[in-house]
Amino acid sequence: MPLTRAVRLVRWFSSPFYGQEGSYWRAVTACFLAASTFWLLNALNKTYTTRITYPLAWRYDESRYIPVQSLPGEVAVNVTGRGWKLLRKNLSLDVRPAEVRLARLPATRYITGQSLRPALQTAMEGLQFNYVVTDTLWVQFDRLVSRRLPLTLSPASDGSALPYAARFVPATIIFRGPEATVSKLANPYPVHLPQAPAGSSSGEIRVPIGGPKLVQTNVQDVRIRLQPRPLITRSVQVTPELHDFPKDQAFRLRPALVRVQIQSFPEDTARIELSQLHVILHFGQLVGPDSVLQPVLSEAPTLARGVRVLTPRVRVFRSH
Repeated sequence: MPLTRAVRLVRWFSSPFYGQEGSYWRAVTACFLAASTFWLLNALNKTYTTRITYPLAWRYDESRYIPVQSLPGEVAVNVTGRGWKLLRKNLSLDVRPAEVRLARLPATRYITGQSLRPALQTAMEGLQFNYVVTDTLWVQFDRLVSRRLPLTLSPASDGSALPYAARFVPATIIFRGPEATVSKLANPYPVHLPQAPAGSSSGEIRVPIGGPKLVQTNVQDVRIRLQPRPLITRSVQVTPELHDFPKDQAFRLRPALVRVQIQSFPEDTARIELSQLHVILHFGQLVGPDSVLQPVLSEAPTLARGVRVLTPRVRVFRSH
């Protein structure tokens, strides 16, 4: 049987190793290590042609330009060299990167493999450069600019203004980064509070600035002192709505219009939608043919910070 033959062959091969002393195994191990060492030294002395990745070092005017995407750190090349040199490269031992100099920025969008050839030939020591495997390396740069902006509190999550003003220390921040990004920053720059402060709004808190990717600031955070904000107060007149009144009867109101006081922040005053303001009169309060009803606020504008009905009562007359 094939299986029986295989077992016999294994036994025949392993039988010399049974019952040997420790010194025997040490000798076998030493012979194995010596043979492996000679084989490795012989292999490293041979010449090979293979594909490797070679590191790149980019040179450009960092005071004027900034890459808006990560620059390639290496490029695939085909080289010829002894095993020792290839091993040193794979272990990154004393490898000199190829310096790629960029002059026409920010117009340069790509680097061809052919244009990398001189830099690679200069950097490689002990290796014969054959050709670049990578056809094109893509790069993207923008001008490096700085912009100083004042700060402001960002509105609440629903877009409404916060009920307090803020004093920032420092009052302005310098943003430095790609021109396309920095030029689009809001002026004034909104600072987001971690959460609405509880209790007194006159305390001082420290808030991180943050910012878009690749944009740096001259400070990491600012101190904010919160203060109550002034409100704009105005009065308007609205027609009260009749609630649960019989539809087959007519009624007269005196006064016909109800005065309502609305409070809002200065920037919200012009955006107050009076169509959202509703005052009603309840029919259930009538106790006779002619009665006095108290107008009730049923709905207020979303941007209003305070709403109060100034007209205390409305006299209702039944029309005959």
